[in-house]
Amino acid sequence: MNKRSFLKYLAAFGIGGSVFPAAAKPFSLDQLDWNSDDIWDQIRAGYRIKRDYINFENGYYCFLPEELLEKQIAHIREVNFQASHYMRGVQFENKAKSAAALAALVGADAEEVVLTRNTTESLDLIISGYPWKPGDEAVFSNQDYGSMQTMFEMASKRWGIKTVKIDIPMDPKNDEEVVEAYRKAITPKTKLMMVPHIVNITGHILPVRKIADMAHSYGVEVMLDGAHAVGHFTFNMHELDCDYYGSSLHKWLSVPLGAGMLYVKKDKISKIQPLLAPFDLNLKTIAYLNHIGTHPAATDLTVIDSIEFQNRIGAKRKEDRLRFIQKYWSDQVRNHPGIKVNTPEDPSRCCGIGNVWVEKYTPAEMGKILLEKYKIFTAPIDGSGVKGVRVSPNIYTTTAECDQLVKALKEMAS
Repeated sequence: MNKRSFLKYLAAFGIGGSVFPAAAKPFSLDQLDWNSDDIWDQIRAGYRIKRDYINFENGYYCFLPEELLEKQIAHIREVNFQASHYMRGVQFENKAKSAAALAALVGADAEEVVLTRNTTESLDLIISGYPWKPGDEAVFSNQDYGSMQTMFEMASKRWGIKTVKIDIPMDPKNDEEVVEAYRKAITPKTKLMMVPHIVNITGHILPVRKIADMAHSYGVEVMLDGAHAVGHFTFNMHELDCDYYGSSLHKWLSVPLGAGMLYVKKDKISKIQPLLAPFDLNLKTIAYLNHIGTHPAATDLTVIDSIEFQNRIGAKRKEDRLRFIQKYWSDQVRNHPGIKVNTPEDPSRCCGIGNVWVEKYTPAEMGKILLEKYKIFTAPIDGSGVKGVRVSPNIYTTTAECDQLVKALKEMAS
């Protein structure tokens, strides 16, 4: 039976022609009505969303919208098609283009930015390559990312440096309270200070320019951990005036896994020694720090696609949406009995990430109940003075999903 006869057969039995639906038009931001009240619902349609639970853990890794995923797959096919011809030559030019696009996104110069694999690699390059001398001191906080703290501890064992830890005020009255916490840790031997641009466990955005100005007045260099910053909220690297900056692009910029950024201020590049030796030891550019051997080059190409995707949405529009979603749920439970919100209330000190604790439970118990009873996936945090679960939505998250979180938290607290 041919297709036409088969369709007649179905019609005779009252079965519609939906068995052979027209091919769906691929999703694209270009199709959207930006003036519509349901614009975020339209954007949500571009994501393939797992329905088993509500995903409030996009901070670790935000999966790609289908439009970007298809572009990544196309890049993989093209690199595979060109094979060694691509890897021996073309990849380096394309990687430089992606790094330049990233530099433009964050307000840096192209010669100050390289692509890495993640924040950990970026910041480890600085910590391990810094010209330490025995007795030098490094300052960082108990709220910094764990593996970055242990990298400083490793540097302490290797080069005899002293590590000095502080606690970041959870909900400061003003910027000066945060700046002072770092200032008090500085001694004449302090060389480098690591500061989170945004604290990964609470979503607290720090006044990093004021911290940098203070540190520089004492002759101390500043390395910012921006793992959760790029693609999350807008900033200009030169206005931050830090010396070093690392970020992961697979989080808020929705680049495939395996892409990060390292920024080094121009006059600091020659100061740092590479973790892995480059082909040319006389190289004077930031590429001197960036030799990692053969790696999945298709990921580098998708960086530009992800930047273009964000630019079409609008970086500030995206930032405002993320802050709105976080404030939408957190403000409803902030003063509720038995619930503690660990994220600052001031909208200038937060964006998409929030942290909340139902005080009758341990964070592990809380995360388990949220997932098993309410089908809500979060990240339990128990340490560094913080108890609760991290809640990190993304632009596809709806207020209805936030309402379910709020209902669950209030039920758990009652």
